[in-house]
Amino acid sequence: MTDAPDPKQNSEQNNPPAPDLWANNAMNTEANQTPAAGGWERGVLEELVLATVREQRAARRWRVFIRLMWLLLFAGIAWALFSNELNAPSKSGPHTAVVEIKGEIAADADASAEFVMAAMRSAFEDEGSQAVVLLINSPGGSPVQAGIINDEVVRLKQKHGKPLYAVVEETCASAAYYIAAAADEIYVDKASIVGSIGVLMDGFGFTGTMEKLGIERRLLTAGENKGFLDPFSPQSDQQRALAQVMLDQIHAQFIAAVKAGRGERLKSDEQTFSGLFWTGQQAIERGLADHLGSLDYVAREVVKAEDIIDYTRRENVAERLAKRFGAAVGAGAVQAARSVAPALR
Repeated sequence: MTDAPDPKQNSEQNNPPAPDLWANNAMNTEANQTPAAGGWERGVLEELVLATVREQRAARRWRVFIRLMWLLLFAGIAWALFSNELNAPSKSGPHTAVVEIKGEIAADADASAEFVMAAMRSAFEDEGSQAVVLLINSPGGSPVQAGIINDEVVRLKQKHGKPLYAVVEETCASAAYYIAAAADEIYVDKASIVGSIGVLMDGFGFTGTMEKLGIERRLLTAGENKGFLDPFSPQSDQQRALAQVMLDQIHAQFIAAVKAGRGERLKSDEQTFSGLFWTGQQAIERGLADHLGSLDYVAREVVKAEDIIDYTRRENVAERLAKRFGAAVGAGAVQAARSVAPALR
């Protein structure tokens, strides 16, 4: 006799028990926690590596930039050395050569003896230049620089046999007139300022103020007059006399240059060399200038060559950068020397 199947057993076989969801969730949570912890550490390491790489790239870019700047600086210096020769006016047809003297006349300015003389030589040596015109608009400056230019004007006129004219715009005073006096003729505007044939040495004295404020000046020198003209030390009668002798001597050189350049045209009196200045019209009346006229007028009516070529020598940007770089290096060397040696100033 066959036993009947157990309904309960069949039910269990056909419908297995449901899995324990709580147990499965706990297992999954534990399984997920371990990889998560490993991923966090790996992320931190990746960030550190990426930060290091970025820092190295930035440092490499900065090194490249610095090297490029040095390369540009050296290229600028080389260009400055050769640009003047490359840009110099070439041999040309008949024309009026112009050299500008503008602003302060000083060794470190555009109107320095170095620049003006180089421009004048190029202008005189050009076979096409019929005459040279100094276009002047300057209140003056260094008597040394002006004297050097004055001597060079005289030499170049004798060597090349070409006339040189001075054309004054707003101002031609002091050292600027020192230069203009060497010209064959001086042309001015009726309202130009001309003259100021004199020499000055200015400064300040603070000795009384220092005494009132209780400030003591400590200046150590080797030589009785080494502190000569020090603004914080009293000036003796002997030092004042020495300074006046120097001024008188430079003034006499100035006067001699004016008389040599103007000759009999000069109508001098007690005010001519007193340091006064006059309008262009008055300057003509006193023999300090010759005619009224502009640059175009001189080129067209006097030189008879209307084409104008500018020979002015100007300091370009590369030269300024090179000078500043050299000055910075030199200043560092001087500072180092001063720290170990007494001053010879």
